Amino acid sequence: MSAERVTVKEKVLSANDQLAAETRARLEAERVFAVNLISSPGSGKTTLLECTVDLMKPSLRLGVMAGDVQTRNDADRLIRHGIPVEAIETGGGCHLDARQVSRALTTFDLSKTDLLFIENVGNLVCPAGFDLGESVKVVLMSVTEGEDKPLKYPAAFKRAAALVLTKTDLVPHLEFSLERVIEYARSVNPDLTLFSTSSYTGDGLAEWTSWLAGQVAALKRAQESAKSARP
Repeated sequence: MSAERVTVKEKVLSANDQLAAETRARLEAERVFAVNLISSPGSGKTTLLECTVDLMKPSLRLGVMAGDVQTRNDADRLIRHGIPVEAIETGGGCHLDARQVSRALTTFDLSKTDLLFIENVGNLVCPAGFDLGESVKVVLMSVTEGEDKPLKYPAAFKRAAALVLTKTDLVPHLEFSLERVIEYARSVNPDLTLFSTSSYTGDGLAEWTSWLAGQVAALKRAQESAKSARP
């Protein structure tokens, strides 16, 4: 890679990071916890989101940004669950960026939002390197993808706060070791919080949504403490 190309890439990332920092500050000021969901295509992000929304909607105010290369298909599925949804089509881009998220954020009433999901484009490479202003990154991995994804795509797992294994109801039909994938994931990121879920059976969804609710509550407590500490 030439020095000129490196410089251009650094400038792009620097501008992205600055805008992401502004978005993060705005979300924190509004006490909105934002989750950047990263995974390969077909891992079950949208289906997991549908289940998550149905479980959490009674107690929290939710919103979703649904990113995809083309079509509003995922956004249209989520809209049917009665929450604010904004579709972001990248038109060929392999990831969302901070500019797209900042622009989409204007469509949400943040004063009426507790938890915002950012469904990134299906890709484990590009999205890992771009900060969107989220509170945390969460990586999803379906059991049909094999066990060594954490070793093949370490950046996504290293930067994530949690790993959600999906489609675990299929494990009896596969040569797949939950213990091995957990070992691989923890070798890349020892601090990963892990969830084993099935949107089909509902297994693990209570633990996943409880963790999310705890993160939302922790952010609100931190903001209250900061507000009380101001002179």
